Amino acid sequence: MLGKKRRATKIDSLIGQQTEIKGDIEFAGGLHVDGRSIGNVRASEPGSMLTVSDRGAVEGEVRVPNIILNGLVIGDVYASERIELAAQARVQGTVYYNLIEMAIGAEVNGKLVHQSSNEDQGSKTPFPEKDESVSLIKISES
Repeated sequence: MLGKKRRATKIDSLIGQQTEIKGDIEFAGGLHVDGRSIGNVRASEPGSMLTVSDRGAVEGEVRVPNIILNGLVIGDVYASERIELAAQARVQGTVYYNLIEMAIGAEVNGKLVHQSSNEDQGSKTPFPEKDESVSLIKISES
């Protein structure tokens, strides 16, 4: 890890391998995902950490200061402090990051967008909220 030791984060919550959760998750501290989460995942405290194992998957937007990913995320990822993409990490979406570490074999099928921590000084959320003004247009055959 490039000369800097990562402090161990306590796991406060665990989504087990045989568990599937549908709905948004808001957590503080440490969340470890071995199962499947369908919905957005958001940290409510600075310094919180999400870890997704090689057996874990998240389908939805992720907004967490620190992320260690070795599984699958389908959706955009916002890591305001740092993201570590391990060898089996797969992201289908845009990754917004301050610091990134990416192992050989990790995949990002989308954009990598650097955001320095100084760019968003006045806001409580690390990155701007998603624009909700966009509406979906349904096209039907006639």
